[in-house]
Amino acid sequence: MADIAAAASTTKPRKPVASFMPPFEMPKFEIPNFEMPKFEMPNFDMPSMEMPAAFREMAEKGIAQAKENYDKVKGAAEQATELLEDTYSSASKGCADYGLKVIAHAKTNSNATFDFYSELFSAKSFAEVVEKSSAFVRSQFETMTEQAKDLAECAQKAANDTAEPLKESFTSFGKSS
Repeated sequence: MADIAAAASTTKPRKPVASFMPPFEMPKFEIPNFEMPKFEMPNFDMPSMEMPAAFREMAEKGIAQAKENYDKVKGAAEQATELLEDTYSSASKGCADYGLKVIAHAKTNSNATFDFYSELFSAKSFAEVVEKSSAFVRSQFETMTEQAKDLAECAQKAANDTAEPLKESFTSFGKSS
């Protein structure tokens, strides 16, 4: 390794190689001075003529009718938006109520199950285990039947509360048409 370093330090600097071609020079060109042609834009004046009164009256009636139709459509869109907001609000409240009932029923069922297991661990015989299990299953069946009725009533109420604004809107729309 020391031999390579010693050889590198003893090499002579190289001389530049002579070029066989003379340096190339770009020819000098003058850029021509162009001017844009000058011309005038044609003047397209519309002939002034009087609009007949019948056409003017028809145009004014058309504009008034368009404004009236726009106001009707705008009013209908605002009513539809309000209706959708009410419907969404009712549906959201109904779903929240339903969810809260489901949670409450789940809590009731969980507590009943934990109570059952604590009673089950205190059983002295297999007959007592069967008796407690049968009583628990019977009471849970009754409880779940009541809970299912309660949830069905809640779902029905939510559906009615959600559909009522729509129903009223369609009824009033049918009367106004």
